[in-house]
Amino acid sequence: MKRIITLLVLITVLSQSATAKCSGFYIMRKKDHMRPTLDPGLTYINDYNACCLGPDEKVIYLTFDAGYENGNVERIVDTLDSHCAKGTFFVLENIIKRNTSLIIKMAEHGHTVANHSMRHKNMSEMTLAECEAELSGLEKLYNELTGCTMAKLFRPPEGNFSRQLLENTTKLGYKTVFWSFAYADWDNNKQPSPEYAVKLILDNTHNGEIILLHPTSKTNADILDRLLTEWENMGYRFGNLSEIA
Repeated sequence: MKRIITLLVLITVLSQSATAKCSGFYIMRKKDHMRPTLDPGLTYINDYNACCLGPDEKVIYLTFDAGYENGNVERIVDTLDSHCAKGTFFVLENIIKRNTSLIIKMAEHGHTVANHSMRHKNMSEMTLAECEAELSGLEKLYNELTGCTMAKLFRPPEGNFSRQLLENTTKLGYKTVFWSFAYADWDNNKQPSPEYAVKLILDNTHNGEIILLHPTSKTNADILDRLLTEWENMGYRFGNLSEIA
């Protein structure tokens, strides 16, 4: 009997360990504007109603991970407004506290403000209570400072996730949103050239694209107007994540 109990405990521990195993999200690009595909080892995100790609139609979902303002985030918002394009901003505690008026502007101008956690920690091994503190804490702060209700959309910090995290966020009523295109735009001291960025982004444009851009990027702020114009000329519209949430 003792051996059976020990075996059951071991199986439980191993199962919990596998559930908490951290993965870094990625998606495989394809040429000729074909839609990218998930690695077979990551398709389990579909079991938790998470998404990384929209419908196979000429629509692009503009998403931005915003932890702080350096002058470029507001430039991004203004450029979106000039094209009547709506974006989703996954935000952190810092930018809500330090740049409350900008966050209010996002909401008032019809952009979606969503959850990127309080402090941008790896949440893949957090308990349900720890996840709730990160997500509900941000929701509460947003509501207190803006009077608005945060969208129930979540993007894991740095794309780090696990089955355990997806289970937790699902229990907390969140839809986890990854992306179908992103590029190395986050390092302010190592910005890609505008020419390189525009070509890379346009070459990889595809139907139902959920694009991840960092709005603190000077390159992104400089090229967004051109990108939006090019996409419009290609026949794309800019969708709201509520369509697939």
